[in-house]
Amino acid sequence: MSKLLVSIITVSFNSADTIADTIRSVASQTYSRIEHIIIDGASDDGTVEIIRSMMPYVSRFITEPDYGLYNGMNKGIMTATGEIIGFLNSDDVFSDNNIIQTIVDAFAVNEVNAVYGDVIYVDPDKSQKVVRYYSSGHFQPGDFKYGFMPAHPSFYARKSMYDLIGFFKEDYKIAADFEMLVRFFKCGLLKPKYLPMPFVKMRTGGISNSSVKNRLLINKEILRACKENGIETNYLNILLRYFYKIFEFSRMQKNVKLHK
Repeated sequence: MSKLLVSIITVSFNSADTIADTIRSVASQTYSRIEHIIIDGASDDGTVEIIRSMMPYVSRFITEPDYGLYNGMNKGIMTATGEIIGFLNSDDVFSDNNIIQTIVDAFAVNEVNAVYGDVIYVDPDKSQKVVRYYSSGHFQPGDFKYGFMPAHPSFYARKSMYDLIGFFKEDYKIAADFEMLVRFFKCGLLKPKYLPMPFVKMRTGGISNSSVKNRLLINKEILRACKENGIETNYLNILLRYFYKIFEFSRMQKNVKLHK
């Protein structure tokens, strides 16, 4: 079997402090058939200059005004030529250099058309300091009604699935990735494989948790995504996930203390 081409899409906007780390992380992967596509929303903080200085490591680069994160992601999907598509945020890095090889190996199993794993949240100033471990291992499709989903930065799917399911809904501001995953898992065509390992190190401080307003908005959009896709739920169900997050954080802190 010929080696699959993997398209890794990075959407950036004013990411001068982190974009070089992201590019180096992709370039350091042991798997050779990768196209790294960067879609920039007309940054004005030096991001564009940094990307241009690293063009030997970037396959395609577009910088122009856009209509937000999900518009940029959709541009990336339309630009991609790989058989497999994944996303790496402009302030994230892979957890090690063999991640894409491991993902591609998983796609070699008969009928697998999506692969997902875990992510590690790290301190934005101390990337070695783990703040939270997000495991997708216990996820079941019924968990969508509680606002749970597989970690989207760890989700890789065949491009043919996007051709069937469609792209991100750009009228969502924060939770279009949640809505997209609902469609993937509800379509009846997905043959996913979970790998119990972290794919990505993510810096904390994402938009969904940046303010009370955004927390309210993401819950509203999760509720909307469920209703649009035939999942019965309510705000109480969705809010319950915050109690799980508190438990998850407390358990991780105990584990850290035990290993000191």
